[in-house]
Amino acid sequence: MFKKGTKLYSISKGKCPKCHEGDFFKFGFTFNPTKVTKIYDNCTKCNLKYMLEPSFFYGAMYINYGITVAISVIVFLIVKLGFQLNLLQSFIAVFSALLILAPLNLRLARILWINMFVSFEPKTTDIQ
Repeated sequence: MFKKGTKLYSISKGKCPKCHEGDFFKFGFTFNPTKVTKIYDNCTKCNLKYMLEPSFFYGAMYINYGITVAISVIVFLIVKLGFQLNLLQSFIAVFSALLILAPLNLRLARILWINMFVSFEPKTTDIQ
């Protein structure tokens, strides 16, 4: 399921969607807001240009929005129904969860977005 050649491999490992060897993000997971979404210009292995067109990653905002809505609904239901918190406490819990998960959401949205447009292309030496 997470083998090289699948979209899940590229997404979970943060690898180039075309070769699955080069790193997509310049930095590992971090909470530093200036480093969270920094990506290489090109893949270090296959030279795929990550910015396929100007402002390519603006579309990742829609993915991020969907992830944010899903997290908000899930956290709200858990704290409201499971822990019987009042409305204000529930919204504080939702806000806290979104704040903590923001770096993960931003990275996930970008890697999901590029994987929608670029497919894995195995080298002839990779084929078994």
